[in-house]
Amino acid sequence: MNKSSSFVPLMIIAALFFIFGFVTWINGALIPFMKTINELTAAQSYLVASASYISFVVMALPASAILAKIGYRKGMSVGLFVMALGALVFIPAANARTYWMFLLGIFIQGAGMTLLQTAANPYVTILGPIESAAKRISIMGIANKVAGALGSLIFGALLLSGIDEVNEKLQTVSGDEKNQLLDTMADSVFMPYVVMAVVLMILGFLIRKAPLPHVEAAPIDESQAGKTAKTNIFQFPQLILGVVALFMYVGVEVIAGDSIIAYGLSLGLPVSQAKWFTTFTLFAMVGTYSLGVILIPKYLSQTTALRISGVLGIILSLVIVNTSGFTSVLLVASLGIANALVWPAIWPLAIDGLGKFTKTGAAFLIMAISGGAILTPLYGKLVDYLKEVYLAEGMEEVVATSHSANQGYWILLPAYIIIFLYALKGHKIKSWK
Repeated sequence: MNKSSSFVPLMIIAALFFIFGFVTWINGALIPFMKTINELTAAQSYLVASASYISFVVMALPASAILAKIGYRKGMSVGLFVMALGALVFIPAANARTYWMFLLGIFIQGAGMTLLQTAANPYVTILGPIESAAKRISIMGIANKVAGALGSLIFGALLLSGIDEVNEKLQTVSGDEKNQLLDTMADSVFMPYVVMAVVLMILGFLIRKAPLPHVEAAPIDESQAGKTAKTNIFQFPQLILGVVALFMYVGVEVIAGDSIIAYGLSLGLPVSQAKWFTTFTLFAMVGTYSLGVILIPKYLSQTTALRISGVLGIILSLVIVNTSGFTSVLLVASLGIANALVWPAIWPLAIDGLGKFTKTGAAFLIMAISGGAILTPLYGKLVDYLKEVYLAEGMEEVVATSHSANQGYWILLPAYIIIFLYALKGHKIKSWK
C-alpha cells in the first residue's frame, strides 16, 4: 500500500498497540502491590508476569486459527472483549484477596492481547515494503511504550500510594487488624479495573467499524531452478531462530520494565521515586523508537540496528551487576535503549519469505512472548536464592535484599548474546542444510 492509503490503518493499529501497551506495563506496579496484599516471596510475585505472558504460548496458535476464520477486524474486536472480561475478574479477586484469581484475570487479559498481537504485528509488517517494516513497527512501539509509561504512572499512583506505611504496619500487627489493612489495600484495584473493562468494551464495538483493508503477504518465490517447495513452518530457519531470539528479547524487556520498581524499593528508595522507574525504561525505549523511525531504512538497516542493540545489551548487563544504588537503577532503565529496536528488527527478518506460512509464522513469534513468563520468574528465583546465600554468609538482611536483586541481573547476559548472534548470522540461514 502507498503512504496515503496506509495512514489510517496504521493509526488504528497504533491505537491497539497503545491499548495493550497500557495493560501490559502496569505489571511493574502490580508486582510489588501483589507481593504486599498476598504476602508473597519475590519469585511468587513475579508470577504476575508469568500469568500475563504464558497466555501467548497457550493462545497463539488458536488465535491464528480464529483470525483465519473471522478475519483481522472481528478478531481484534473479540480480543478487546476478552481483555475486558479479564479486567472484570479483578473485582471478585480483590473482594476475596485471592492470588490465583488475580492471576486468572491477568491470564485472560493476556489471551485477549494474544489475539490482538497475532493480528496486528504481521498486519503492520506487510502493510508496506518489508525494508521499512521496522520503521512502521517502531511507530507502533512508540504508541505502546507511551501508553505503558502512562499505565505505570497511573497504576503506580493508585496501587502503591502508602505501600511503605502499610509494609511497616504489617511488621507490628496481626490477626483481624492485619487482614483489614490488606483488604483495604486490595480494594484499591476495584475502580481502575471497572473503568478499564468499560473502555475495552467500547473499543471492541468501535473496531468492528474501523476501515482496515485486507492485506496478505507476498507468495513464496519458488521459481528458481533446484528450489524445493516448503511444506511446513519448520523449514524456515530464520523464523525458528527468530522465535528463540524474540523469546530472549521479551524476557529481558519484561525484566527491565517489571523488576525495576521492586529493585528500587529493595535499595531503600522511597515509593515516591520508585513508581517512576518503569517510566524511565519506557521513555528510553520511546526515544530509541523515534530514532528508528528517522534512521531506518535510509541511514540504518534493520540488521545493523539489531546488532547494535545486542552489543549494547551485553555491555549494559555487565555494567549493571558491577554498580549499585540509583546509578544501577538508571542503567536498568537504559536497557530500554538496547531493547527498543529488537522487536521491530526481528519481525521482518523472521517472516520475510514465509508467503502462505506468514500467519502461522506470526503465531510462532507471538508465542515467543512467553519469554516474559519464564525469564522474569527465573530472575525472581535467582534473587530469592542469592538472598538466602548472602544471609547464610552473615550479611544483614537489608544489604542481602539489595545485593541479590542487583546480582540477579546476570540473567540478562546470555539473552543479549543470543540476540546478537541472530543479528550476526541467524537471520541469514534460509535452510537447515
